[in-house]
Parts: sequence; C-alpha cells; structure tokens
Amino acid sequence: MLGTIEGLSFAVACFVGGHFVLSSLRVRRPLIRALGEGPFRAIYSMAALGTLIWAIMAYRAAPENPLWTAGIGLIQIPVILMVFACMLAVAGMTTRNVTMVGGESMAGEPHAVSGIVTITRHPFLWAVTLWSGGHIATNGDLASVVFFGGFGLLALGGMAHIDHRRKNAMGADWGPIAMTTSVIPFLAAIQGRRSIDWRGIGWVRFAGGVALYLALPVAHPWIAGISIIPDFLLTMIR
Repeated sequence: MLGTIEGLSFAVACFVGGHFVLSSLRVRRPLIRALGEGPFRAIYSMAALGTLIWAIMAYRAAPENPLWTAGIGLIQIPVILMVFACMLAVAGMTTRNVTMVGGESMAGEPHAVSGIVTITRHPFLWAVTLWSGGHIATNGDLASVVFFGGFGLLALGGMAHIDHRRKNAMGADWGPIAMTTSVIPFLAAIQGRRSIDWRGIGWVRFAGGVALYLALPVAHPWIAGISIIPDFLLTMIR
C-alpha cells in the first residue's frame, strides 16, 4: 500500500494507535505480569520503532496532493515554533519528570516538581506538538497533514493518557503534582499555583536548545532529504 494516502493513513494509525493500546492500563498491566517489565518495554520499543519506520517510508512514497500554498507567512511559522520546540525538547529530555518513562518511581520525592516541569509537565510532548504544527503549516499537502498530524495527535492525546496512568499508579502522591503543575505551558504560574524554577531549568539547557535549533537546518537534508536553508545562505556557508 506504499505510494497512496490510504497506505500512509494506515501506517500512521498503527504508529499512533499502537502507542495508546500498548500503554493503556488494560493492556499494559496483564502483559507486564505475564512477561515482566523489561521484556514488555523491549516489545513496546520494537513495535514503536517498527511502525515509525513504516510511517516514514509511507510518507516519503505518498503523493503530496497540495491543499494550500505556503507563502512567506506560513513559512515563518516553523522558524518561530521550532525555537520553543528545541528548548522544550532539550529541557524535557534532561530533566527528571514524573511523566517520563518510569517517572512514577518519583512518587513522594520532595523535588518531584522542578525545572521545566514548573512550566509544563509534558515538555517533550509539547515540543512534538509544535514541531508537527509547524511542518503542517509550511508543507501544505495532504500527506503532511496525515503524517505530522498523527504525531500531533499522539503528543496531545498522550498528555491526557499519561496523566491518567500516573494518577492510577501514584495514588495520593499525584495530587500535589497535579495541583502545582499544568499541562498548558505557564498556566500553573499564571494561576499562582507555582513559580517558574528558572534556576532549575538552567542556562545550559537554554544553550542546548539554541544549539539544537541551529544544528537542525544543517542536518535537515540528511534527516528529511530536503534543504531548508535558503540558497543565498548556502552560498555564504560554502
């Protein structure tokens, strides 16, 4: 089914749906009891990687079917969004967080909420959301809407899904975390429930986000096969 929008849609549905099914409590708990935590995570990772590769191959083979033409305004959207996406991705991946894999083990810790978690308890998933939205805007074709939209759906739905699982796994320990953090960035701070821990985030993570943002355009031809650096800049670099 490669080479069709239907094939792409099916691949993306398997990638997104597989995450939700395998991580749901009704499926996850029996499998962990039967297989053990380690083997289950290995199966989960292989399923996720396999369906991701399938979705990427289907996206590259699918017809574009243009829906709109991206003018200068739409082209600037990912340029802006990716600044914040890179910051959130780096901070999210380098900060211990109850919403990360195995994060329920932080139940009862006095510093379970710190750093980027004081902005949002799902920093990496927000990074994926911004990345997907920016790429939909600038590509403007049906294949991109299906492909990147699937990632956006997984990220946004994953926030609620993870919160539900943590509430069940952590019991009373989840209450203080939910009350002092927010899904929507900065909402807890705006509502006066928590001040932003800028020191916990640290300038190193900001610098890492900037470095990632500057590196992605250079690496984009190798990652996606498309150069996003304007020709005049490429001439200057060379």
